[in-house]
Amino acid sequence: MTEPISVTALNQYVKQLLDRDRLLSQVMVRSEISNYKVYPSGHHYFTLKDAESSVRCVMFRREAASLRFRPENGMKVIVSGRVSVFPRDGAYQLYCSRMVPDGVGELAFAFEQLKNKLYKEGLFDPAHKKPIPPFPHTIALVTSPAGAAVRDMIRILGARYPMAKVLVVPVRVQGEEAPEEICRGLDLVNACQLADLIITGRGGGSMEDLWAFNDERVARAIYRSQIPVISAVGHEPDVTIADFVADLRASTPSNGAELAVPNQQDLRDTLAHWDARLQKTMDRHLQTRREKLGRLRTSPFLQSPLRGIQEKRLLLDYQQQRLAHAMENTVGEERRRLGRLAASLDALSPFKVLARGYSITQTDDGSVVSEIRQVNLGDKLRVRVSDGTITCTAEGKEKHQWRKKS
Repeated sequence: MTEPISVTALNQYVKQLLDRDRLLSQVMVRSEISNYKVYPSGHHYFTLKDAESSVRCVMFRREAASLRFRPENGMKVIVSGRVSVFPRDGAYQLYCSRMVPDGVGELAFAFEQLKNKLYKEGLFDPAHKKPIPPFPHTIALVTSPAGAAVRDMIRILGARYPMAKVLVVPVRVQGEEAPEEICRGLDLVNACQLADLIITGRGGGSMEDLWAFNDERVARAIYRSQIPVISAVGHEPDVTIADFVADLRASTPSNGAELAVPNQQDLRDTLAHWDARLQKTMDRHLQTRREKLGRLRTSPFLQSPLRGIQEKRLLLDYQQQRLAHAMENTVGEERRRLGRLAASLDALSPFKVLARGYSITQTDDGSVVSEIRQVNLGDKLRVRVSDGTITCTAEGKEKHQWRKKS
């Protein structure tokens, strides 16, 4: 009969058995992720499950740092790793060393995942795009100083628009450290205001080679740049996250240089065109003025200035006569109108009535007496006739009877 052992010893024994199994030391599992969690330590814990079973999994921080995408619950993946026992719990689990999306390339999946994320955040919004300056003074090239791409851009910029200054900000454009260096280069140009236009990119390569420009950190550095950014990565078919975020996307580094500056020959042609138009306009204007001057030279007024003055004097006399005649007509008409009004007023005058033998009797205060009850005995009265006024006192034996006092 065997001796009893501790749980720790049992778990350690099982762990040794599993660790020595060649099949379990390197196994690949296709399944679905659930209960996915990332701890502050950087370790990733999750469960792989199918319709009938599940297995606990862990991916340590060092292996998780190599993930190109962010695992999510419900995602189909293929996981590589080893099966062992965690002695403390006595449960076996899968220690993952690599994880890729099932059915699609890891980089392609990571590209679409990051693209959708940044699109939802608004980093691709056209409203955020800054205009490219038409005549940049200084252009910063945030790229590798050793590649053919930087030489092509410098050559094209010098040939098209030699007035612009070109500043090369050297960074790595490939490898794990490339995204951080590209971000630092973009931030440096902005912080020190070294240029008024930035071109960042590199020559062609595989998706793996161009991956630095699909990094989220680079995308956000381009987005926060206050200086317009042209993304010039790879060849014509290549598309990176940087292309979507940048203010302008160029198909190649050479095309980026072409889009950054105008062509000096085109500018010369434009200036020559406007110079010819200006010259033609000036010639036409001068010709018109010469013709007008020629007409003025033959003008009778210029030939004999006094004749013009005499003509104006005659016109002035004529106008004066017209004005005097009009004034006479107006005054005569107003006089006739005044006569008609005076005759009408005279016909209505009370003096005309007095002339026919009538009189007007007034009290001492000037009121006209129209009824006998307005007068009392002893009241002073004035009787107006056509040729004067008679003053009298009202007398009588009975009320309302009175006679003139002589």
